[in-house]
This record gives sequence, C-alpha cells and structure tokens, in this order.
Amino acid sequence: MTLEDGVRYSVTGGVATVTFDRPDRNNSMDLAMERRYGELLRSLETDTGVRAIVLTGAGRAFCPGADLDVLAGVSPGNEVDFQVEHVQAAAFAGKPVIAAVNGGCAGLGFVIACTADVRFAAAGAKFTTAFARRGLIAEYGIAQLLPGLVGRGRAMDLLLSGRTFTAEQAHSYGLVQEVFPGDELLAAAEAYARELAAFSAPRSMAVMKRQVLDEASIPLEEAGLRAAALMNDSFTHPESKEGVVSWLERRPPQFPPYPA
Repeated sequence: MTLEDGVRYSVTGGVATVTFDRPDRNNSMDLAMERRYGELLRSLETDTGVRAIVLTGAGRAFCPGADLDVLAGVSPGNEVDFQVEHVQAAAFAGKPVIAAVNGGCAGLGFVIACTADVRFAAAGAKFTTAFARRGLIAEYGIAQLLPGLVGRGRAMDLLLSGRTFTAEQAHSYGLVQEVFPGDELLAAAEAYARELAAFSAPRSMAVMKRQVLDEASIPLEEAGLRAAALMNDSFTHPESKEGVVSWLERRPPQFPPYPA
C-alpha cells in the first residue's frame, strides 16, 4: 500500500484500488492531490499487471470536492491553474475504471466519479454538483459528461439546483449502476473489477472506451463504418482467436496484456 499526497493504492489480482485518503481534510483535494491522482492513473494505465482500476475514498467521504482553502486564495490576477488533464484521467485511461462512492461526493469529487466508466455507491451516500451554490460554473467538462449519463433535463436540474441527492436517487437517475450496503461496497466493486480483469480482453476494453468517447457525437452511419473497420482490425490480433478458443474449450481466456 503506497500513500502519497493524499492518494494511496494497492494492486491485487490485476485490480488496482486507488483510495483518496486525506483525513485531515475529509478527502477534499488540493492541487498536489489532484496531480498525484492524475499521474497515478496514467502510471497504472501503462502497468501491464493492472487490468482494471477501482476508485474509492477512505472514511466517510468519497471526495467532497476541492479544498476550500485553495478556492479562498483565488482572486483576479491570482487564478488557479486548473489541472483538467488530471481530473479527467479516468475518462481517458485505456483501462476500465469503477468508482466505488462510499460517501460524500461533491463538486470536483462528483466530476471524478462521472469520469469513471461504472459507478457503484454505498446506500445513503450523498451526491451534489454544488457549483451553483458556490457561485461557480460547471467545472472540468461536467456540462458534457452529465447529460450523457442522466439526460439533459436531469443534468440541468442537478447543475442548476446544486441540491443534495442520495445514492438511491442517483441509481434511479441512471448515474449509479448499483447500490450496496456500505460495508459491502468496496468488495463488490473489486469483485466486479476482478471479473473484468479475468474475462474481458484488455485491448477490447481500451478500444471500446475510445469508441464511446469518439462516437458519441457523430452520425450513426459513420459510427457503424468506424466499427466495421475496427472489427476487421480486431481479427488481426490474438485476442479474437483466444476469445473463441477459450469459449469452445470452456476455460477462462488467457488474454495478453494491452499497453496504453
């Protein structure tokens, strides 16, 4: 277990568990913590021993957002150097990222959860975009991310009101895929990640993540043509043969690692 700048991680069975752990600030993020998070995800992306990543928080919070001491220091001529590439790291990682939202998830932490590919949450966990209630705007690309997850109307509701809502409501909105008792959340997320690591081809998952990013705003016909080209390309890689042979032989697949 390695802890640096409020972020720790461990790797077991092909799954890296990344934990926000800054207890003196309830896991709120300063610039060093943001940087460490982004750099760590990029490092794990190139680690062939890691096939899936779980994000969670220590204690009662996932991440309540940016450290307010950072925001308090902002003034004209003393702007914050917003580290967008670090905050959005999960969206662009070539490996699946599962957010296990164990507690308070707000602002910047809310954006990070939305950049994950799948979200699980602890029963009763609280969510809020918070930006409007702090006199801010929709940060770090959440104005694009959130409508794609919950639809435009619900996204506008959550952004404009900045209201607090529960994990159960998040599930009904489509933001969260599963809700678990708090003491079962991390184990469930890690079990899901282990299943991806064991049965899904790393190259396939990386390509599909890129497809979802690239094809969201193009015509359906063009998306189909792109997929056809990618499908033909996939037949030239060992994963397609192994996927078929392992199924016929009724055994777990032995997919090769796929570097970023």
